[in-house]
Amino acid sequence: MNTSIINTKTLFSTLFIGTLLITISSCNSKNTNIKVTPVIDSINEDTSKTIYASEVIPFFENWKLILGDGSNAGIATDFENKDFFYTTNDGTSNWVVFKAPNAGDTHGTSNNTRTELAQVKKWYPKNANDTLTATLKVMNVSATGDARVAASHAVVVGQIHSADAHENEPLKIFYKKFPGHTKGSVFWHYEINTAGEDNSLRWDYSSAVWGDDFSVIGSDENTYPNEPKDGIELGEEFSYKVAVSDGVMHLTFTSDNHPTKTFTKNLIKSSYTTAALIPEQTQLLFVPIGQNGVERDSAYTGEGLFFKLGAYNQTNGKSPEINRNWCSGAETHGGDIQKQYADGNYAEVWFKTANISISDQAVSNDGYFQKND
Repeated sequence: MNTSIINTKTLFSTLFIGTLLITISSCNSKNTNIKVTPVIDSINEDTSKTIYASEVIPFFENWKLILGDGSNAGIATDFENKDFFYTTNDGTSNWVVFKAPNAGDTHGTSNNTRTELAQVKKWYPKNANDTLTATLKVMNVSATGDARVAASHAVVVGQIHSADAHENEPLKIFYKKFPGHTKGSVFWHYEINTAGEDNSLRWDYSSAVWGDDFSVIGSDENTYPNEPKDGIELGEEFSYKVAVSDGVMHLTFTSDNHPTKTFTKNLIKSSYTTAALIPEQTQLLFVPIGQNGVERDSAYTGEGLFFKLGAYNQTNGKSPEINRNWCSGAETHGGDIQKQYADGNYAEVWFKTANISISDQAVSNDGYFQKND
């Protein structure tokens, strides 16, 4: 082998590398802002990995998910649907997004769409020791709807629902904001568990948390009431805690820059057993349209109850002539979901945290899902 050739190649390589280092050093001395950035091996980094809702709120074995197209997704562990149910990050925290259009296929007998979790076990209020907590922010409510209809521009973000008999709702937590307003209202409803067989006579009673209650409506289709001074804005975080023990429901609502509000309601002893006990609010809203029933004395005693959480859109496209409290006459684009999303005719709620505690007496709630699938 010709060693002189090898030595010449070695000498040339050494001189070339040395010259390159001197050149880099010379460049750096002239411009101190130039930096040599090391190459990072990112081959193994998976920046597209999906973060599922069950990773943000890790309690999904206790719930089944209903989507905004009326379908039952079941236990939603490691599941997403980009139209209705997925995660996002606001720069600080991960959130679970629930979206529901004004119209589409609905679940069970409801007039309204929902993307909502329903607890798979039911419990009985008399012996209950059951709790649901959540931290959330409402990002959108319907852009259209008749202002005279109390349910227009509203979404329900948490519930207690009965799985038995009339399947009524002793709790619905609402957020409602009129177009053009900066602040909306948070309020909650108690629905009577109607005495007798005719459940069409049932009605709700609404209690304000921040802002107004359900009964504050517009004077005509497009004229809105005054904006609530102490309301909650879209995108403003708030929390609720629902605890039921020994037949009594305890509610706590908290939010930064707002006073904490607490309420109690007996679920096993009615306050509305005669027509004379129907509240004034109900006399104004429900009695004129024939919803003037009374509640059975034992209220929800003996009925299996369960929690629900998500976005239950209260605005729909049905004519207010059908029911002026619940039928909004909103834009639905014939049920085209993407068109509704494009012009703001949907509800969207983000949840950051949620937790549930279930008492030992809870039992399977499969019957409810079988009846409503």
